[in-house]
Amino acid sequence: QVQLVESGGGLVQPGGSLRLSCAASGSIFSIRGMGWYRQAPGKQRELVATMTGDFETNYADSVKGRFTISRDNAKNTVYLQMNSLKPEDTAVYLCNIQGKMVGLLLRSFDAWGQGTQVTVSS
Repeated sequence: QVQLVESGGGLVQPGGSLRLSCAASGSIFSIRGMGWYRQAPGKQRELVATMTGDFETNYADSVKGRFTISRDNAKNTVYLQMNSLKPEDTAVYLCNIQGKMVGLLLRSFDAWGQGTQVTVSS
């Protein structure tokens, strides 16, 4: 099994910054893709940023130039640095990590974090 633990959410004023972390633990053989998604009340879940195993990144147009995704392979952790936050960034942020599990079959896993609330308000 693979578990994800998120941290770093909170309340911040417009223009402020937050850094989210998502650490994976368990029987992990390798990690392929990592990403952050968000869901605001009454809205569908949307992609925020992703990073492939080759460190290629993809960002939603609404966060380009403000958010940065990064990863620490040694710690099985993905980060999301969020700068110049806007009220419309308010949402529950969820991390997603995909990879292979330890074992003869190297089964794939696709794990989600529990979500962390980010509220941007004055």
